[in-house]
Amino acid sequence: MTTKTYRPSPVQRFVVTPLRKVWRELTAMRTALVLLFLLALAAVPGALLPQRDLNEGKTAQYIADRGTLGVWMDKVGLFDVFGSGWFTAIYLLLFISLVGCLTPRIWEHFQALRTQPVPAPRNLTRLPRHITETVDGAPAELAERVTANLRGWRRTTRELPASKAYPDGAVEVSAEKGYLREFGNLTFHFALLALLVTIAAGKMFGYEGTRILVAGDDQMLCNTSTAVYDSFRAGAMVDGTDLSEFCVKVENFEAKFLDTGQPDMYTSQVRYTTDIRSPQDTWEQGTIRVNEPLRVAGDRVYVLGNGYAPTFTVTFPNGETRTQTAPFLPQDTQTMLSEGAMRFETPAGMFPDEDERRKNQIAVDGLFAPDPAFHSTLLLSQSPIVNDPQVAVRVYQGDAGLDTGQAQSVYELDRRLIDQGRLVRKASVNLKQGESATLPDGTKVTYDGYRRWVSMQVSHDPGQTSVLVSAIVMIAGLLVSMLVRRRRIWIRLVPAVTEGDQRRTVVEVAGLARTDQAGWGEGFDEQARALLVEGGRLRPGGL
Repeated sequence: MTTKTYRPSPVQRFVVTPLRKVWRELTAMRTALVLLFLLALAAVPGALLPQRDLNEGKTAQYIADRGTLGVWMDKVGLFDVFGSGWFTAIYLLLFISLVGCLTPRIWEHFQALRTQPVPAPRNLTRLPRHITETVDGAPAELAERVTANLRGWRRTTRELPASKAYPDGAVEVSAEKGYLREFGNLTFHFALLALLVTIAAGKMFGYEGTRILVAGDDQMLCNTSTAVYDSFRAGAMVDGTDLSEFCVKVENFEAKFLDTGQPDMYTSQVRYTTDIRSPQDTWEQGTIRVNEPLRVAGDRVYVLGNGYAPTFTVTFPNGETRTQTAPFLPQDTQTMLSEGAMRFETPAGMFPDEDERRKNQIAVDGLFAPDPAFHSTLLLSQSPIVNDPQVAVRVYQGDAGLDTGQAQSVYELDRRLIDQGRLVRKASVNLKQGESATLPDGTKVTYDGYRRWVSMQVSHDPGQTSVLVSAIVMIAGLLVSMLVRRRRIWIRLVPAVTEGDQRRTVVEVAGLARTDQAGWGEGFDEQARALLVEGGRLRPGGL
């Protein structure tokens, strides 16, 4: 009779079996730990390198300073770490690995909770903790006493029939404690899984937007549309139509500095409301400080940056004026020497011809120094503390590009217009507050002073509370898994040879720590003997 050899099909050999091996390796706990380490390692560049979604200008400068190296770093996603494909891949693999390795452990733990403590080993003397005593009393009587003293332990009593080893039979008590250790371990890992899910959900349903506001100006930030922001970053599930409605207006901004010029504290006084149609005099007052955001309508409003916004007034030959306040961006964060630009529209009544009116627009760019110092005629700043601030400006006349309909930077002039001769420099001057520069046609540009501007960031993260709860549960689960010790104890009660009516029993007590051999600590013998005494409950030190 011949036997037929089983040969797996090609699908089984080349598809099912390899996939099963990959799944087994992916769902192993060691793989989850490796992926968790890789996730932490992958997040390091996101903390050390400038990220494009947080500061695009600084990122671009960082790349330009490093030439080809910066370009290659950008190609591999080091300036957008948390949105890169490789970071997302590690994140998803960790998520799948945790789900795959935790799911069977839940069932195993559930089965363990339903299972009675294991019977005593045949030879208790081989266990690391063991005593043997002969005491008065019958095995059944002593078993009841021991069981009563093991309150809080999961225990069971078994009667052994007569055998060659125990001619008169025996009674065994098995007890186990420390099931919370595995529960704490599972809680920690599921809280970690919940943390990953809530972070991902927060990124998908959250958004962040930044907007520069001039303190004390009529500007306000109303969170009603993505168009009101200078930059806006939204999650995959945010389309900008269901933003939390509120408005914020900066009333005042105060910056305190140390004597060395280092910033000490930034404080912004604001007015805000969740009823965007209400009058401004009914809005609530609030204060925003470093690490103390304003919480409104479920969003958080931070002050990210600040600077100076000079005010200029242009007086045209016909007597009409145009006043404008524009934020200047700091070029040196130590001294707050700032650079910016602004454009002024020509009054409609000055030139009947539209082309002439467009060719007589005024543009100003230059530097603002809060604490001025001069190197020859070059304006510098000594510190960020305001001390008779001055500006060094270039005044241009011509086509400033206001009528082209094309987007322009609010911080610098279009150099192409200057290179093409459409915008011509008419003056270069240093001005104190109240001083003016007069152009050949009689147009006067006056530096009126300055205001402070602040960069406001609105952050919406629906998973923030869940992340906090998950982190707390993680810590609690970790503490339980570290502090609770899994222990087993067995008591075997064998009738002893007696003389007369006095019943005596040979008692063997053995203990085993599931986690480490010496986990019982000192005093096991005394605790074991205490089990045989009426009311001698096992002390907490033996848990």
